Amino acid sequence: MCGICGAVWTGPNGALAADSLQAMMDRLVHRGPDDAGSYHDNHAALGFRRLSIIDLAGGHQPLSNEDGSIWTVFNGEIYNFPGLRRRLEAKGHALRSSGDSEVLVHLYEDEGTRMFRLLRGMFALAIWDATRRTLILARDRMGQKPLIYRHDGRRLVFASELKSLLALPQAEFPRRLDPMALDLYLNYGYVPQPRTMLEGTCKLPPAHYAVWHDGVLTIERYWHPDWNRERDQPVEEDVEELRATLADAVREQMIADVPLGAFLSGGIDSTIIVGLMQRASSQPVKTFAIGFPDPAYNETHYAELAARHLGTEHQTFIVEPKAWETLPALAWQFDEPFADSSALPTWYVARETRRAVTVALTGDAGDELFGGYDRYRALALTELFHRLPDGPRRVLGGTMVRVLPRSARSKTRLRGFQRLVEHINEPAEARYLGWMTTFDEAGRLTLYSDDQLDALATAAAGLDDPTQADPAALLGQAFASAARRDRVTRAMVADLLTYLPGDLLVKVDLASMAHSLECRGPFLDHRVVELAAAMRLDRKIRLRSGRSKVVLKQAFADLLPPPIRTRAKMGFGVPISRWFRDDLKDELQGVLLDPVCLNRGLFRPETVRELVEEHVDGRREHSFRLWALVMLELWFRRHLDVSAP
Repeated sequence: MCGICGAVWTGPNGALAADSLQAMMDRLVHRGPDDAGSYHDNHAALGFRRLSIIDLAGGHQPLSNEDGSIWTVFNGEIYNFPGLRRRLEAKGHALRSSGDSEVLVHLYEDEGTRMFRLLRGMFALAIWDATRRTLILARDRMGQKPLIYRHDGRRLVFASELKSLLALPQAEFPRRLDPMALDLYLNYGYVPQPRTMLEGTCKLPPAHYAVWHDGVLTIERYWHPDWNRERDQPVEEDVEELRATLADAVREQMIADVPLGAFLSGGIDSTIIVGLMQRASSQPVKTFAIGFPDPAYNETHYAELAARHLGTEHQTFIVEPKAWETLPALAWQFDEPFADSSALPTWYVARETRRAVTVALTGDAGDELFGGYDRYRALALTELFHRLPDGPRRVLGGTMVRVLPRSARSKTRLRGFQRLVEHINEPAEARYLGWMTTFDEAGRLTLYSDDQLDALATAAAGLDDPTQADPAALLGQAFASAARRDRVTRAMVADLLTYLPGDLLVKVDLASMAHSLECRGPFLDHRVVELAAAMRLDRKIRLRSGRSKVVLKQAFADLLPPPIRTRAKMGFGVPISRWFRDDLKDELQGVLLDPVCLNRGLFRPETVRELVEEHVDGRREHSFRLWALVMLELWFRRHLDVSAP
């Protein structure tokens, strides 16, 4: 696992200076503390920071082919590299190292951009073809590894993290806030690709590659799964194929020349991954869990139960409200404002895990693939409601919204039911977006200052497609990718295309790499993804019994103790609602009611004050909205207001 950066340019006035490349590399040292390297010629510069995982002695980058005409910098792991090496050697290629990086330059010589369909793994990479003066950038299918770039026609710069690009002087790398990215952030809690918070700076989407040649940039998708495909096999065949495919992915991802372990939450997904690891290992797997003193957010007893059942070497850590002290570091590490509060426990479990191992496997994507979220069952239930005749449906839905009492607590059954019925009369996509939204459209319009509303309108007017100014369009397009499937499956596919790469995988990558820990997700193997996505909905969710992940539990029943197999999903959140009313009330007010924050010109100060006061007094529940505003303000302070540390 590593950090990469670099630039290409068309003429001497676009050249990247050596000290600028070094500054970009220095911002990535946490991703690669073990080694560094760079390459320069008249049209390109490549930088690299290395975390040594495989081929500890021979994995130095940038790395070239035999004649030095093709160079690469690469972040990630190619799990099927042994087979690719044998293929290349059989064709006469001479490989000087024993790892996966050198495979890339030789595979490019043979296949060009067709190479990406042959790779199985997680990666963000750059290939510089000096002879053709062509740069290739690419990301893995699911978006596990990040790649940010800016192209102004004169020069293209790229890096694993935005903070690396922010090491460049402002004259070379403008810092203009993108008003539409801010609108997306307040809606989703993260900035979806391809946008970033900075105007003109982009994320390369997952499963895409970009080709730069003499100042012209083109972007193509290389993976085209058929999300509309639905398998019609007997359940026994689904079970057997799932068992074999996931077990193979786990075995592949356990290859490392450094200590390896796993996150173990005590949920279905991580328990299965650890069980498969333990089955493939000759010694106890090292596992790690984190919890909170608040019982509503603490599932460490389930993790300990799973560890005993599987025979792992387990460690548990407890996070207290003093975690607020970590937020400035979290805001620095997360290059954009990021409102998923589970980044905090992920940060801590990664830090503690890194004390013992360098690689950790996770259960990421199990929920999206097998129907683990409550919102999938909620969507299925409300679809039944929508089968009622129009008149009774509207009357019943309106009555439930009016008569339900308000709950100020965010993690109660009553609050969950409120969220279910608040959008019950809306179409499926709008209903689903309502459950996913931090600030809905009315909330954002109330929050924005007049100047910010004008900036948003101006940005929207410049779009070729005005509908793209609506944050709901992102989710609508993702739903449409599986238009011939049932609505719940559409929502799951939409999450695979938006929420998973935009939120969960960003969280895991940035929080883990802050501590030089590599995380691998066997559920993210594209063979597992394609298999699971094609399964029928009733193999995943049973409405009458309230069961979820049905086929997953059936396939791996021997790895799951009964209390874990039957438990309700808890999630990986933090008790921010209580923290903001009690332990962290002063800190909350100190950030959001500070004149620096109130006078930024983005929001109406009176609306911000009202949100804070209503939550602190217990009148309304605003914890997730306040967390989003806190992380936005800390991002301004850490990335745009001051020089980097």
